[in-house]
Amino acid sequence: MTVIAARRYRGGKIAIPDLSVDGPGTGEPGPGEFDWIGLAHSNLAEMNLLARQYALHPLAIEDALNPVQIAKVEAYGEGLFIVARTAALDGNKAISYGQTALFVGRNFLVSVRLGSDREHTELRRRLEMEEDRLAEGSDCVAHTILDFIVDGYTPIIDAFEAAVQQIEEHAIDAFPAPYTIRRIFRLRRQLRRFERLCGPMEAVCERLSVTDYPAIDGGAKVWFRDVLDHVRRAMARVRGLRETLDTVVETASLLEQHRQGAMTRQLAAWAAILAVPTAIAGIYGMNFDVMPELRWRYGYFAVMGVIAAICGGLWLRFRKIGWL
Repeated sequence: MTVIAARRYRGGKIAIPDLSVDGPGTGEPGPGEFDWIGLAHSNLAEMNLLARQYALHPLAIEDALNPVQIAKVEAYGEGLFIVARTAALDGNKAISYGQTALFVGRNFLVSVRLGSDREHTELRRRLEMEEDRLAEGSDCVAHTILDFIVDGYTPIIDAFEAAVQQIEEHAIDAFPAPYTIRRIFRLRRQLRRFERLCGPMEAVCERLSVTDYPAIDGGAKVWFRDVLDHVRRAMARVRGLRETLDTVVETASLLEQHRQGAMTRQLAAWAAILAVPTAIAGIYGMNFDVMPELRWRYGYFAVMGVIAAICGGLWLRFRKIGWL
């Protein structure tokens, strides 16, 4: 069995440091005691051993072993089943998603990690140093694990914010290059996926903070409300980043339209100016004997002066209205 740690606690202190979970066991926890079993990448056979010892519901076991389960909370009799989605940045700055399932009872907590490398070892060590908190029972451990998972979202959102800020600053100066546009759409896709997978954690924490469950004391709800606040802030930041990227795309499109409009106006202005000598030259290029000033000695200079005057007047007019 892939057991990271299995211990029994009494009054906030370790009563049994190595609890047997794959054999006859050491009996059920007594008053003021609870078991905390931490598993990683478990399988059905291993979970069935715990099911017999802690009366875990088979539907909850099935969901705990499903690596693509959505975040949720379900009550099974006196017990509570929670699925939390985890997210972390790997060495290549890519986001790896996983899940942690929690079976919470009055005198036990079983955590099952799938696809997540963020171990709870340090978390357990810190809790064992706070005897007063650990003495509150399994609901305290459930809150601490959920808070640990939600806090893991912060580095990811910080990385998103840095990337979006960089794109936003460059988009103001010039229209984004094709590489930047592809990066924008990749970020939008990553943000949508992050919100789709981790967003339901908001509903999970809200239910834990307002609903009465046998496995959670009324006084523990305030701790889950704190986790709810963390989730809401994280999701608000994600939604803000999505809106910022949408705004960047819209702003870049407006800037490009403005730039193209300015170029179109300039081309139209020069085309109008060049149309004058083109038209006059075309008229005088016709093979007619009788034309105005055709036999006049200064006709050439007069025509060129007229062309220059008209073109100059058009240039000044277009310059005045901002087309040139």
